[in-house]
Parts: sequence; structure tokens; C-alpha cells
Amino acid sequence: MKKTLLTPLAMAALLAATGAQAQTVLKIGYATSPTSHYGVGSTVFCEEMEKGTQGRYKCQQFPNSALGGEREQIEAVQLGTQDLVNTSTGPLGNFVPEVKIVDIPFLFRDYDHARKVMDGPIGQDLSKKMEAKGLINLAWTENGFRHMTNSKRAITQASDAAGLKMRTMENKVHMDGYKTFGILPTPMPFPELFTALQQGTVDGQENPIPVILSSKFSQVQKHLSLTGHVYSPAALILSPAVWNKLSAGDKKVFLEAGKKAAAAQRKKVNDDENTGIAQLEKDGMQVVKQVNGESFRKAVAPAYQQYAKEFGADKIAAIQAVK
Repeated sequence: MKKTLLTPLAMAALLAATGAQAQTVLKIGYATSPTSHYGVGSTVFCEEMEKGTQGRYKCQQFPNSALGGEREQIEAVQLGTQDLVNTSTGPLGNFVPEVKIVDIPFLFRDYDHARKVMDGPIGQDLSKKMEAKGLINLAWTENGFRHMTNSKRAITQASDAAGLKMRTMENKVHMDGYKTFGILPTPMPFPELFTALQQGTVDGQENPIPVILSSKFSQVQKHLSLTGHVYSPAALILSPAVWNKLSAGDKKVFLEAGKKAAAAQRKKVNDDENTGIAQLEKDGMQVVKQVNGESFRKAVAPAYQQYAKEFGADKIAAIQAVK
């Protein structure tokens, strides 16, 4: 039988064709712009994952809620119609109720405390709860401490927020807390928010500085108050449909890429916090830097009784005790 020798050109073409077949493109979505903290974290994950799998896995990024709001994207990842989402935990509690505990107002002292909790046994336990609901948490990324903006007045104490119609996430823990400040919480998907602020459908919203910056809310909001009322973690979630097909080696690569993504995303949050407030002032926002935090903590105290019933006073105390 005569052997057919392939020319170098034909060999290269064959290898290219085989490589193309072996490459899997994963869809990753997030709510904000490619230059935002979510964009930075997602890009680092994609680069590290592609490098670690020698290009067998690649990403296609869908920023600016191109695949829908966060809740829709989490659901799509759970169903396997979307591969990855980098999302705040706000809507995650609708899928994994135990995660809602981290959304309690004034639960975390500062970034160091919050990150230690999310990276430690408490965060690991929440990741296991997510896995049981068909969501693979590759890493706790970050959204940041949330602050209030509005178009009506400066907020220096809890009573100043009373009567303001404030867009919130579809999150009962947030809403119960905000009601104690006298706010009228108005749940609304994030992609609709800018227009709602522009048209006056709502008076204000609350989000971390990186989101306020990347969403250009300074164009439609006059007042920013550094209330820091809720720490908003985020999660880089992979569909089990992808995870279950990965080799043990690739699973390690994905988890390692997730760690690097979290570090990059947190660094971007820090950078935005350090320089973003000055930028927002330059953009015309009036910023209240010294807020009466005690007035907010006092106002939210009744909601803590409800949180203790829902989550267990011991679990809340365990988070507060992390040093």
C-alpha cells in the first residue's frame, strides 16, 4: 500500500483545523463596561484561563448587560445556556437563599474584614451551597461598598433619606434594611436604571463607586453620600454544563484563573475608590464625605431582629467576629 506524505503546508493546515475543532469558546457576561472592575476581572480570568489551557478554551465577553440583567444571566448559567457570569450577589440570593446573609447592611467593618470573610471558611461554605443549586463559584470577586446617590438633596444622616424613591436590587435583605431609613425601595433591573434616573422615575440609587463611575451616573445624579451601608461581594460563576466536562487539570486552571481575576477586580475597586470620588466631584456631583453612620446603624437595628430570625444570630455573629 502506497503511503501518502503530507507537505509541510498540508500538515500545518491539518493541525490548524484540528486546533480549531478542539477550541471551546465560552460566553461570559457582566452588567458594566469593559473598563469597569467587572471588565478588568473578567479579562484577567479569560487571559489566564486561555493561557493555562494552551488556547483550548477562549472567552467571548458580553459587557453592558448585553446578555440581560444579572438575575437573567445567573439563571442562564444555571440552565447552561450561558457559560459564565461575573455578578454581584444582590440577585444571587433568589437562587441560593443562604447567600443573602452577606447583603445585611453594616455587617462588614471594612474591605479587609469583608475579603477575609469571603475568602475564608464562611465564603467557602456559601460556594458549596451554590454548587448544590447548580452554580459553580470559581471565585468571590467584588463589587464594593455601596453608597447613595440622588437628584434631590444631600444625605448626611438616615432621616435625610426618608421619602426618597430609590432604585434597589431585587433583594429583600437590602429592601428591608433601606425601609428602616425611610427610603421607598423600588426594585428594577440594572439595565433600566440610567433611563429611570434621567426621567425621574426614581430619585436615586445606591451602588459602589466603580459602578457609579463606569455607568456615568454623575450625568443624571447631583448628590453622592458616602454611606458605605452595604458591602457588595460579587461572584465569578461557571455553568455546571462546562465544569462537568473539564479534566481535573483544567478545573485547577479555571480555579487559579478565578483567584487572579478576583485579585485584579479588587485592586480595580480600590483604585476607583481612591481616585473616583475626586473624578465624580469634577463631573459636578456634590459629595457628602462625612456621613453620620451611627444614625444609619441605629435606624437599621429593628431589621437586625428579622435578620437574626432568618439567618441565625450565631451566623451573623460569626461573620462579625472575623478578624
